[in-house]
Amino acid sequence: MAEYTYRLVNVFAHDSTLSGNPLCVFEDGRGLTDADMLALALQFNLSETTFVLPSARADAGVRIFTPNGELPFAGHPTLGTAAVVRELKRTGDRLALDMQAGVIPVERAGDSFTLQANAPKWRAPEAARQDLARMLGLDAGDIGEAPLWINTGMEQLLVPLASEDAVRRAVPVPELAKRWANHSGMVKIYVWFERHDGSFATRFFFEKQPGVIMEDSGTGSACANLGGWLIATQRALPVRRTVHQGDHLGRACRLGLSVDADRIIRVSGRVLDIGRGTITL
Repeated sequence: MAEYTYRLVNVFAHDSTLSGNPLCVFEDGRGLTDADMLALALQFNLSETTFVLPSARADAGVRIFTPNGELPFAGHPTLGTAAVVRELKRTGDRLALDMQAGVIPVERAGDSFTLQANAPKWRAPEAARQDLARMLGLDAGDIGEAPLWINTGMEQLLVPLASEDAVRRAVPVPELAKRWANHSGMVKIYVWFERHDGSFATRFFFEKQPGVIMEDSGTGSACANLGGWLIATQRALPVRRTVHQGDHLGRACRLGLSVDADRIIRVSGRVLDIGRGTITL
């Protein structure tokens, strides 16, 4: 038998210790098979669980698993895992994590961590406005301008909506959402509305299990892709915005988004260490 130590952290925490998006981080994933990692992700049943591994090109390697499979990149796992790696390896306030999507730089300031995302790629969706509206359980008039597939490490369908009320009313239809999955067959849908004060009201939907659409409380990869959308639609730069997500789920998240004049996208948020334990296999 072998013991594996893990930590529970809350990422993008806003108004209390039990706010933010929870993450399980296994401090040393050596000896675990892919099947073990997937089974542990299903055991904890969080949106993601990460496993720290050695890396020849960064401070640590990281693998990210959902209960439904592995991801090349995700935002709150990057920040949460960075907080754990920083303490374990005493890296200082600048470190880098080696993921399938590449080496991701992360910086720390107090209890806030900031990642630098990959340069965005984008493409137009094949779905028409009416298709997107039906998929989200909305009317065609609820769909805003320039829906796009954006990829800064994880390709997601970004759909701007015409009102904050439309953001609240969105209820994806699983069979239609699967029809408009990304190139990897994954359902990843981000909807938002830009408020008059410049902040964003957002929601993120994903397929947790086949045919089951769930909602994430705080999604750093989608926030990074929102920065990519601002670049793709030629918004004036630099931009600094606060992204609101998860309040109605009882897990208030606040994400910082910045896109500088050189089109560098950064996502930041608080990381709180809330618990530790071991699993025996």
